[in-house]
Amino acid sequence: MTVDAGEVEAADARLEGVITRTPLQLNERLSAATGAYIWLKREDLQPVRSYKIRGAYNLMSQLNSTQREAGVICASAGNHAQGVAFACAKLGIRGRIFVPATTPRQKRDRIKAIGEGLIELVVIGDSYDEAAAASLAEAATTGAVVVPAFDHLDTIAGQGTVAKEIVDQFGRAPDTLIIPVGGGGMIAGCLAWLSERHPETKVIGAEPAEAASMSAALTAGGPIDLKNLDTFVDGAAVRRVGELTHELVAKHRPEMITVPTGEICSEMLALYQSEGIVSEPAGALAAAALGEFTPEPGSTVVAIISGGNNDISRYSEIIERSLVYEGRKHYFLVNFPQEPGALRRFLDEVLGEDDDITHFEYVKRSNRETGPALVGIELGDPNTFDDFISRLEASPITFEIVSADSPFYRFLV
Repeated sequence: MTVDAGEVEAADARLEGVITRTPLQLNERLSAATGAYIWLKREDLQPVRSYKIRGAYNLMSQLNSTQREAGVICASAGNHAQGVAFACAKLGIRGRIFVPATTPRQKRDRIKAIGEGLIELVVIGDSYDEAAAASLAEAATTGAVVVPAFDHLDTIAGQGTVAKEIVDQFGRAPDTLIIPVGGGGMIAGCLAWLSERHPETKVIGAEPAEAASMSAALTAGGPIDLKNLDTFVDGAAVRRVGELTHELVAKHRPEMITVPTGEICSEMLALYQSEGIVSEPAGALAAAALGEFTPEPGSTVVAIISGGNNDISRYSEIIERSLVYEGRKHYFLVNFPQEPGALRRFLDEVLGEDDDITHFEYVKRSNRETGPALVGIELGDPNTFDDFISRLEASPITFEIVSADSPFYRFLV
């Protein structure tokens, strides 16, 4: 069981007039930074603000009357759910959608609105995998048709239409295509089509470093459960990739790149500040991968902006993670002498001219000579960190750096 180029092209025909032919935009910032021509495929501008509409509609549009009457059921971190809800509204099919509790509220509200009264939302579990298990259990008792987020031939074929659309817009195949990877549906479909129609295109799969389930599967020779999963990049945080998606990816062996969460956050902010693009973490994943490899100078590279369903309330954490990743934000446990003027001396003698205190909290007050405080410092220039530490060591203050691998650190970021 596999997907070929013909099935991707048939899916493309089914989607004609249903989905948006999203723009392909040359990005001057990323092009200047890499020396290549970097184009962004704006799947965040689909009606449901992600590419997931392609796979969901392609599958559901092929259901017979009996299957449509039984209704559909799916699990999703949010974007696939919106694609299913959109297809339900377009095709008049009732659906029941399971999402994990980590799905941003903004996505939940959008799912309900897009479904136009034809879907019921069930919030269950702390990850996509837990929501998926619950949806499959219910489908077994109700007879509803399961619409998988990635591990189904029709889903894979539908998501693979992104590659065909890019080539149609260019009039030729790009030298490199960077695809964000969660469960593997889009990269599997794109590989299936490109391998037959344009095998000269280099395909790169970009995964969150803390949720690299496809890389783990390729190393192990088959899908495996990740022991540790960071769900921050919720649209790509899948504990176990699909059997079908892994089979296709393993067959074609694309280059896989893992991207640190902080780098993804920095790219999200750059997309917003420079291009006015509101991207979710998974949406910025492919563009952020450009910080992890060097394309050929003058080559044509397309990075897929896969989704724009970001909850605005997350931006404070996004900024925090970005600052820490860039080396601008640091936390310390500082023992201040409990005497007048101690903080003033810290400001005058330790803090640099462009540095700032962003967090200050006494951990414990006592009658001892010193009192510990948790201090967050934002450096004006990350390259001045060593100078800052030298001034701190030269002062009468004792301190301890709160390292990123400390359990305490997770309460801060």
